[in-house]
Amino acid sequence: MNNEAVEAAGIALLGAKSIVLVAHVRPDGDAIGSVLGLGRALEDAGKKVQMVLTDGVPDNLKHLPGADRVRPYAEPGWDLLVSLDCSDPRRFGPAFDPTTVPDINIDHHVTNLKFGRINLVDAKSVATTAILVELIPAWGLEIRQPAASALLTGMITDTLGFRTPNMTSHAMQLAGRLMDLGAPLPELYRRALIERSLEATRLWGEGLGTIEQDGRIIWATITLDARERAGYPGLDDAEMISVISGIRDHDIFLVFSEQPYGEVKVSWRASPGHDVSNVALDFGGGGHPAAAGATIKGDLEHVKRLVLEATERLALVSEPEG
Repeated sequence: MNNEAVEAAGIALLGAKSIVLVAHVRPDGDAIGSVLGLGRALEDAGKKVQMVLTDGVPDNLKHLPGADRVRPYAEPGWDLLVSLDCSDPRRFGPAFDPTTVPDINIDHHVTNLKFGRINLVDAKSVATTAILVELIPAWGLEIRQPAASALLTGMITDTLGFRTPNMTSHAMQLAGRLMDLGAPLPELYRRALIERSLEATRLWGEGLGTIEQDGRIIWATITLDARERAGYPGLDDAEMISVISGIRDHDIFLVFSEQPYGEVKVSWRASPGHDVSNVALDFGGGGHPAAAGATIKGDLEHVKRLVLEATERLALVSEPEG
């Protein structure tokens, strides 16, 4: 990011009366925290704000202030569109046409296509919310306690509790700044990463029973039937990818989640030295070297075969030395 772009974005935000904030489909904590955090800061400055997430807010993050005001589509009449934590406009989902050009694009994905009129992309940042912790005050806006809680939740979830390989002392300082503004770290950590519904735990049981491996790649599958047996209402994997990524002596981890209407959601995780972002990008998704995702049209078994072949080819999987 350069100073001119930051200044231009600030002028655009402060000059707008009605602003739409949008993030990617099946939003994670960073997407939700970015929308709610920046949204609250803009509202506190007197702006009319619409917070748009096609798939809404998952149960484990509905406690965040403003979550009940998220909508699947934007009402007409806005004069500024801001994309948050989204690497590709196709990831907006049906909320916007994929040819839409946002006025401002704020993100930290290495696969970001720089599709905004103003692009504030920092691939070295641990989270889009971490970028906003610095940008919001730079624009003369205030981060009050509700916004601080949303932003800290984004940082917590995207770093898996401050333990991803890209963590820095600077990121910890930003988290400390949010705590000083009233964000309750222990509570936010517990609600975002530790607490799970009984149905989510049952879904883990369904998925863990399907685990397969090939060399140093390991994967699990969640079918629509398994989701129904578990009674799990969402279409995500209930963060099962985080569970299997702790299995030692493997480098690449995947969860295939069957979706309605002939689609499969794929989540990747990788150990240091492997890059799954290029694999996800190849399938129309995006992410980071260590964590990525994509939603792919096709039959579950066919998608699994294509993705596993591409993962082995593109993620530089190698056998350990010795």
